[in-house]
Amino acid sequence: MDTLNVEEAAKLLHLNVKRVQSLARDGKLPAVRVGRKWLFHREKLEALLGLPASHASKGSLAISARNRLRGRIARIALDGLMAEVLVRIGDQELVSVITRSSAERLGLKVGDEVFAVIKSTEVMLGKEGVEG
Repeated sequence: MDTLNVEEAAKLLHLNVKRVQSLARDGKLPAVRVGRKWLFHREKLEALLGLPASHASKGSLAISARNRLRGRIARIALDGLMAEVLVRIGDQELVSVITRSSAERLGLKVGDEVFAVIKSTEVMLGKEGVEG
């Protein structure tokens, strides 16, 4: 069984190291304390994230959203904690605003092929020339 130290667990969970330690101490994360160190089972953390262990180790991820659009990154603008990513999908453009750390973690750069995943409770449609 693959075990992770607190830094590795924090990276996997995209959390601060202190937050991971606090969650482990409170029993909210499955962990074992050995001396002054916390150890985490990778498979248990991946299960908490909803990742099957066989898929997580290969780097693939299945998601429930059906509204996935494939496109290429045309522009990335980094500003402080945020990143604005312009994705070209056919002759259309889609702008996504994500955290800078997410853009860096994904290694996004102009020309990369990406998926835009749209998950929303509402989708509005419009049609020109129709009065409402």
